[in-house]
Amino acid sequence: MEKLEHDLWIVQAANAAFGPMARALLRALGRPAGPGNVIPDYLVMAAVIVLFWTVICLIVRRSLSVDNPGKLQVLIEDGVAAARGVLHDYVGHKGPRYLAIVATMFVFILTGNLMGLVPGLKSPTANINVTLGCALTVSVYYHLQGVKEQGIGPYLKHFAAPPGAPIFLAPIMLPIEIISHLSRVLSLSLRLFGNIFGEDLVILILFSIIPFLVPLPMMFLGLVTASLQAFIFVLLTTIYLGGAVATEHEHHEHGEMIAGEV
Repeated sequence: MEKLEHDLWIVQAANAAFGPMARALLRALGRPAGPGNVIPDYLVMAAVIVLFWTVICLIVRRSLSVDNPGKLQVLIEDGVAAARGVLHDYVGHKGPRYLAIVATMFVFILTGNLMGLVPGLKSPTANINVTLGCALTVSVYYHLQGVKEQGIGPYLKHFAAPPGAPIFLAPIMLPIEIISHLSRVLSLSLRLFGNIFGEDLVILILFSIIPFLVPLPMMFLGLVTASLQAFIFVLLTTIYLGGAVATEHEHHEHGEMIAGEV
């Protein structure tokens, strides 16, 4: 498996072009790199995703039209409308302001999941460093948005006394809430990493045994898994955002709405 990762042509090309610069930077930071590729494969794959979508967006921007939109523009607009709808359902009227982070996460994770099905490439989301980075980004972002929306005092108060919980339970609720938020990072990162790594590993094993028709059903399943895992990650992100930015009044209204539905 390690040999396969080092044999990826695009990783070798990236290290040939930017490896000396990366080594010099690491030496300046007091962390000299060992032998082999100084730029790991998952960073190269992540950079490929960014470059790919940057080029696509620049091309699409040139063909945008209000009066006569093309098929690709219609597809993008439908995707944006769907994302705005999910944000409105789970976050409320504030939802659309978080479209950028949610849509970017979905596109990055979906593309990363699918890259493992392309010969000569590898899924960066099959590496725990990437999925943990995405989970930490989401966690830091929704906490910052919660503080920005409510103020640091009221937001931190929710950790000790969540809406509906009596204040005398604060010594018990505080560690529970902290553990709950930390477990979100683990859940987001490990779920995505485990599914994509396992899927890529199974496809690799099948290809090494019978390299023709047998791996095809698994590759089709990989398409489904890649899309589903990206959607689950983004849906959980949206739910966490909704909980972080909701004020106490909105929490109360949401509780009344649920009670009315029941």
